[in-house]
Amino acid sequence: MLLGIAAILVAILADQFSKWWIIGHLVAGSALAFGDFFNVVKVWNSGVSFSMFSNHGKLGVVVLSLVAMTVCLFLLRWMWRETNRLKIVALGLIIGGAVGNVIDRVRYGAVLDFLDFHFKQYHWPAFNMADTFICIGACILIFLEIFNHKKG
Repeated sequence: MLLGIAAILVAILADQFSKWWIIGHLVAGSALAFGDFFNVVKVWNSGVSFSMFSNHGKLGVVVLSLVAMTVCLFLLRWMWRETNRLKIVALGLIIGGAVGNVIDRVRYGAVLDFLDFHFKQYHWPAFNMADTFICIGACILIFLEIFNHKKG
């Protein structure tokens, strides 16, 4: 369980520190270009993935935050009962990422996204470290389920 708590804290701290840096050093609408495929931008997302549900104002902030925290409680219960150390870390990363985004929603009414990958005119929607931790944790869980599934 301590390993999971550590993963939660690392994800929250890395996410919030990176957002703090972006808020302090980048003007909204500007970008720092790194090569032909990556920019650091400052974009506020009041919805969830790909800005879905972004036009619901304060109610949206409350509902999305409550949904995220409910999912976190379920994942925390799973993490508490889990014996596989890698799954514990994966669950911790997911929880920490979700909490990092909830912190933004509560503080600012939106989530700060800043990682912008693109190829020519095609852009992946901007995302942040919290989203990255959620995806890494989910990929670990999927990988473990696919390759450690006992048949029979």
